[in-house]
Amino acid sequence: MKSAKPGADPDPVSTDAAGTVTVAIRVIPRARQTRVDGVRHQAVLVRLAAPPVDGAANDELIEFLARRLDCPRRAIQLVAGQASRDKRVRIDGMRAQDVAARLLNAPG
Repeated sequence: MKSAKPGADPDPVSTDAAGTVTVAIRVIPRARQTRVDGVRHQAVLVRLAAPPVDGAANDELIEFLARRLDCPRRAIQLVAGQASRDKRVRIDGMRAQDVAARLLNAPG
């Protein structure tokens, strides 16, 4: 459920001291279509059309993020949550505010 107050959920996109951008993502596999569905519980909610079988959902997530962020797949790395719905993804070569804007402000 979304927070009732605007800005109540902390930003799921963060930058560490080394400048690495990390995104907290919560996935829901086997959705009708792959899309971003807002921020829930401090993570970007991504509905994935792929099933969570043999890494298909992880591959779909990386492909979707590459298209959405307009960056190469090699710039996106799944750093935590390979077998979980809660994931952490590292994005190389982009600023945190650009990642947040492209993920959260673009339609679909």
